[in-house]
Amino acid sequence: MARSQETFNKKEKEKKRLKKRQDKEQKREERKANSDKGKDLEELFAYVDENGNITDTPPDPTKKKVIKTEDIEIGVAKQPELTAEDLIRNGVVTFFNESKGYGFIKDQESQESIFFHVNGLEEEVIEGNKVSFEVEKGLKGLNAIKVKKST
Repeated sequence: MARSQETFNKKEKEKKRLKKRQDKEQKREERKANSDKGKDLEELFAYVDENGNITDTPPDPTKKKVIKTEDIEIGVAKQPELTAEDLIRNGVVTFFNESKGYGFIKDQESQESIFFHVNGLEEEVIEGNKVSFEVEKGLKGLNAIKVKKST
């Protein structure tokens, strides 16, 4: 009597192959059942609420904020308008590079560092000098102009 040509290992491989095929078929059926085909366009939309959370309900138009494009400044923090008495200030030259032609003045009141260029000097200054100056709004912040030594 002849023995069967199928061994235990061959049977196991065939079982695995059938199991894999069934799993693949089952996954395909699940994808078909859960597919978005045939859904209305409105059902596919997702919205972001005012807190940044994703939701399926559209935003309330009554809560919409109106922003003027003139109020938007890019790259520079919004600074308050300057009055005439704010323009003339006193400070100390903390850094000055003669070869490059610029320096910084530490304002006595606000303790902020204000840029100045040699074109804005009325008298020659060196580091440590007490100076009086006016400020103007520059591209990157406040600039000191009409810088002169104070007594």
